[in-house]
Amino acid sequence: MNRKIVFGISLLLLLVCATCLVHADPTTEVHVIKYAEDGTILVETTVSYQWMGENLPVYGDGVAHYYHQGPVFEGDKWDKNETKNLKDKGAVKGTDVKDLCDLVGGMSPGDEVMIHAQDGYHVEFGYTNVYEPQPRQGPIALCWYCGEDTEVGERQGKGYPPDYFMGMRLVFFADDHVFGNWDMHECLPEKCQHFYGDMYPSTNGLSVKWVDEIRIHTGGYTGDAGGPAKSMPTPTSSPMPGFKAVFAIAGLLLATYALGRRR
Repeated sequence: MNRKIVFGISLLLLLVCATCLVHADPTTEVHVIKYAEDGTILVETTVSYQWMGENLPVYGDGVAHYYHQGPVFEGDKWDKNETKNLKDKGAVKGTDVKDLCDLVGGMSPGDEVMIHAQDGYHVEFGYTNVYEPQPRQGPIALCWYCGEDTEVGERQGKGYPPDYFMGMRLVFFADDHVFGNWDMHECLPEKCQHFYGDMYPSTNGLSVKWVDEIRIHTGGYTGDAGGPAKSMPTPTSSPMPGFKAVFAIAGLLLATYALGRRR
């Protein structure tokens, strides 16, 4: 093979590797933790989606679809009528985050709960939004089943994880099945709202996928909002399928090229 071709292919493969995103697998259990104000762990437990379905109230029927809303770039960015850029989360079923918090002693006013994904992404909510949600917000549910996938947009998968490959996923069970940007404006304090590019409200950014932990922070969360946070005790994200293989192929091609130059 021409040396220039080998070298070009190797560089291309390495570039692909460098630009690949970390892939996280669907989660089948969640680690629930309650921290004291000094950061020590007070109570913790781990439960599977099977246990949740058998022992806690189930929200959703696996038939009705629920929606969040993405950023609106033209006209009113808050889109009070909820007509633009709706994001179908599928016909989901799940468990109220409140019920999961209660497994480790629950929240009190002033506490905050972090919903953490295994790729490091996380969002936080206060006591009122978890325990006393307005109907237009609805319960914040950790969804572990999708009875029907989306017809357009991001696919969710169907069934239980891992077939529900975006699960377990956070979905707001609003009374009209749409948790829109204006609902977020009216229900969530500004520090808990999500904005795309720091300008455009988007409740889609609150629909965390691959949730692996729920952390109650007594007195409130004091870390960085939105930035990656490590899982407890260690991150569980895994490389994209084939990621290591691509590196191996690239290395082999580079070695072939180097040997060729010696001849």
